Amino acid sequence: MPDRGRPRDVRADRAILASALELMAEQGVHALRIDDVAARAGVGKATIYRRYRSKDELVVEAVGKLIDREIEVPDSGSTRTDLLVLMREAVGFYGETLAATVMPSIVDELSRNEELAALVRDGYLKGRRAALQVVFERGIERGDFHRELDIEFALDVLAGPLFYRLLVTADPLDDALAQAVVDLIMRGFAPT
Repeated sequence: MPDRGRPRDVRADRAILASALELMAEQGVHALRIDDVAARAGVGKATIYRRYRSKDELVVEAVGKLIDREIEVPDSGSTRTDLLVLMREAVGFYGETLAATVMPSIVDELSRNEELAALVRDGYLKGRRAALQVVFERGIERGDFHRELDIEFALDVLAGPLFYRLLVTADPLDDALAQAVVDLIMRGFAPT
């Protein structure tokens, strides 16, 4: 059965998400209001609510568009090289202005909003972690990591320093960080 009504306006979709991200960067997720998003995007509130049932859904979609880059899991034949490629990509991305500006506000809101936290965990983090897990599994098969490696913990170690700098210290997100994290992982999880 064909869809009824007008097709969705792709320009409105982009304007809504861009406006939401800009407002989150300016005033934080908690202060984000649908009225403000509609005004900035040049659309009516009804246009937004036809696409998103709640502010949380809009936030998740906007954040997803910001950080939803297809993870191409490298397979160079070297676990260290693959991890370095992934870390360099993350450092480059989170060093960008909009991502760096929006992420602290998102993390703050996740601590207060369990529904949003669940949407982010299930809609974003779970898939990213599954993709990155492949590199650690290959590392175990190659003998670079010990067989009992807690891959969930290893994933935390991979991302932890980057987000600590992004959210707490504001120290540089640079190639030195990427190399230091990968070296730590390779030494720390190596077979004894």
